[in-house]
Order: sequence, then C-alpha cells, then structure tokens
Amino acid sequence: MRIRISKVAALAAAIVLTGAASVAGSGAAVAGTHAPAKPTVVLVHGAFADSASWSGVIERLQKRGYPVVAAANPLRGLSSDAAYVRTVINSVPGPIVLAGHSYGGAVMTNAAAGDPDVKALVYIAAFAPDKGESALELSNKFPGSTLGDTLSAVPLGDGTSDLSIRQDLFRQQFAADVSKKQATLMAVTQRPIRDAALGEGSGEPAWKKIPSWFLVAGADKNIPVAAQRWMADRAGSRATVEIRKASHAVGVSNPSPVADLIVRAATAR
Repeated sequence: MRIRISKVAALAAAIVLTGAASVAGSGAAVAGTHAPAKPTVVLVHGAFADSASWSGVIERLQKRGYPVVAAANPLRGLSSDAAYVRTVINSVPGPIVLAGHSYGGAVMTNAAAGDPDVKALVYIAAFAPDKGESALELSNKFPGSTLGDTLSAVPLGDGTSDLSIRQDLFRQQFAADVSKKQATLMAVTQRPIRDAALGEGSGEPAWKKIPSWFLVAGADKNIPVAAQRWMADRAGSRATVEIRKASHAVGVSNPSPVADLIVRAATAR
C-alpha cells in the first residue's frame, strides 16, 4: 500500500513539475518575443502657441501606445528655454524622441545636444539652426515670411519686449487652414515670446549627431517654405514630408501626418 501511495505521489509530483515547466517555458517564450518599450515622445511648442497646440498629435500618439510629455516652453530666451527643456528630458527614463514646432525646433536643437537618450529629432515647420544662427536670421534668409507685419509688442522694462500676433490677423498669418472658431481661441490663448529669444544665436546643434526628420508646411507664412526645405537638406533629414497647403499651425490642422512622421522616427533603425 505504501508503495502504491509513493507511486501516486511521484506521479502527481511529476505532473505538477511538468506543468510548471510548461508554464515557465511559455513565459520564457513570451518574454523572448516581447516587444521593446516604446520611446517617450517629448513635444516642444513654439512661439504664439502652448502645449495644447499638440492635442491632436498627442491623442494619436497615445492611441499607438506612445508615452508623451508636452513641455511648457518658457519662450524667454533660447539658452534658458533649452536649459528648461533639458530638465524635462532628463526627467524622462529611457529613450526619447524629441519633436519641436517652429521656435521649439531651435530649443530642442540645443536641449538635446550631447544627450545619449535622445534617439531622434522631428522638426515640424521648425527652425533647425546651426551654431551661432538665430531664428530671426533664418526666417529672413529666404523671402516669404509676413510675420513681422502682424506683431504687437509689450515692453518689459528691461529693454526687451514680449511679441504676440495681433488677434485680428492671427488666423491668416498663423492658422489659415484651421477653423475660424478654433483659430480665434488660439489667438486669444497664444503665449508671447520675448524678442531677445528670436535673436539669440544657437549653441552646438544636436542634429549634427542625432538623426532628424522634417515636416514642411507648404503654405507657411511664418517660416519661409524655402528655409524649411534648406534646413532639412542641411541637417541630412532621413525623411522630409511636405504638406502643400498646410499653414504654420500644421500640428493643429494636420495632426495625423505629424503623428505619423514622429512614429516613423521612433521606429527607425
């Protein structure tokens, strides 16, 4: 009787062990084929906008499983803005894809320099300055910008001024392909930029060592289209997408192709 019990116990133990091994093997197989974690996308808005301007892009990235951080660009000075954005990306664990719009491109160009965690730069109708270049210089390098005629200035008392786009001219200048209702809200909630920020020269550019992707807004009245194409070519853009009728607010009017390009950069090998 004892022998029979021992045999039954041994058989049961063998079954348990076999089942455990099967489960362990299954787990190992799953672990072996588990997809790597997606990089975090850090978004940097530009002048005359705020982080909400990325809302449509954020929604699409999150649906694809990407963690997203939208940095609140101070718009006070290129070096100080870059220092702030650098603290944001330093707080994010793991690999990062940086995307910048307009002046935000200049900021991320400086913020990402020397950071091994930043795997890709995505310029959305954005400045990609070389060392010593300013946003103002690049916007005047080619004809086509009508921004200067639409600006209003508020003196800050230190010899500099805050610049905003006049509300009555905002849609035609910044967001011509955005609905009137939405453009009106954008005009009221726009964040001003300190004029000194637009004139400050860039530091060593991150795009010389980090791969870049560019989206060109074909009907942009802020940054000349020729300037956007020229900066993309100079940076050795991995891929340049041009949306022919897009305004400067291309992330608002065309969030899907913007998100698609960011995902393209995030999945590049």
